[in-house]
Amino acid sequence: MDQEQRETVLLVDDEPSVVAIVKKMLIREGYTVLSATDAEEAIQIAQAEGARIDLLLTDIAMPQLNGRELADRLKSLRHGLRVLYTSGFMKEALLKYYSISIAGIPFLQKPFTEEALARKVREVLDAPAAEAAGSGGEMR
Repeated sequence: MDQEQRETVLLVDDEPSVVAIVKKMLIREGYTVLSATDAEEAIQIAQAEGARIDLLLTDIAMPQLNGRELADRLKSLRHGLRVLYTSGFMKEALLKYYSISIAGIPFLQKPFTEEALARKVREVLDAPAAEAAGSGGEMR
């Protein structure tokens, strides 16, 4: 794939060390990576780079805006934005403590390997639009 055709991932996680590690993984897989450590920074990047962003890879449990809320905001800037959520919390804890359901949305449990990340990112980017958007998931 030549440089102009590289897909761009906006990586958002409130842990800077996670951002650094996952960014390196994605770059090794050939993606262009924009990164942020909070939702506000991610929104600013998306406003500046919105048309170039192919995938939002975001932690689902973050302060201020959670990953689902961030995705909703960014989808208004970039129609057709693909989203992949991650979390170190088990799905039961996300529902119990954060009132977030991951049912029907693209999700990758932390910690993950580079191989698992690469496979899931490719799966979300290649999925039909409705499936990649996680339209079946509900926020409770």
